[in-house]
Amino acid sequence: MGFSAQLRESTAATWDAAVGHRFVDELWTGALDRGVLRHYLEQDLQFVDSFLALLGAAVAAADRPVPRVRLARQLGLVAGPENDYFERSLGELGGTTTPQRTAPTVGFVDLIDEARDGGYAEILAVLVVAEWLYLDWATRPGAAVPDDRIAREWIELHRGVEFEEWVAFLRDELDRAADALDPTGRERVAALFVRAVDLELAFFDAAY
Repeated sequence: MGFSAQLRESTAATWDAAVGHRFVDELWTGALDRGVLRHYLEQDLQFVDSFLALLGAAVAAADRPVPRVRLARQLGLVAGPENDYFERSLGELGGTTTPQRTAPTVGFVDLIDEARDGGYAEILAVLVVAEWLYLDWATRPGAAVPDDRIAREWIELHRGVEFEEWVAFLRDELDRAADALDPTGRERVAALFVRAVDLELAFFDAAY
C-alpha cells in the first residue's frame, strides 16, 4: 500500500464523515439552502490565493521537469475557470468576497501557509487532501446532478477523467516524495495530512 493510501486509511472515519456530510448530500439533491451555499462559497474563496501560492511552491519544489510542468498547468486552471466560478456564483447569490473568516477557514489558510514553507512532500500532503477528498464527494456514479447551476458546476469542477488523473498524479508524487524521507519526515507529512482532513470536515460543519 502506498503512503497516500496509508494516510487515507488512517483518517477513514473523518474522511468518510466529510465525504458523506449533510452539506454534500444537500448539494447533490438540490436541497441546500442558498444562504448556506453562499456562506460556504464565500469561505472557500478565501483559500484561493493561498492555494495558488501552494501550487506555485509545488512547481518550484518539484525535483523533475515532468511533474513541474504538470503542476504549472494545473496552476493555470485554478487561476482561470475555478476563480471565474467564484466571481459569477457569488454575484448571483449576493455574496461578498471579503467575509469574516470562520475558524476552520483561518486554520486551513494557516495550514496551507505552513505546508508551503516546507518541502515538496509537505506541500503535496495538503494538495492531496484538498483535491482527493473533493473528488470523493463529487463522484457519485449514477446520481443525477442538481438542476441548480451553481451547485452543478461546483460538482463538475471536482470530478471527471481529467480531475481523476490530477488526483492520481498528486498521489503518485506524494508516494514518491515520501520514499525519500526518514521516519521523522514521514511523521511530519502525516501530521499535515491529518490536520487537513480534520479541517475539511470542520469546514463543512461551519457552512451551517
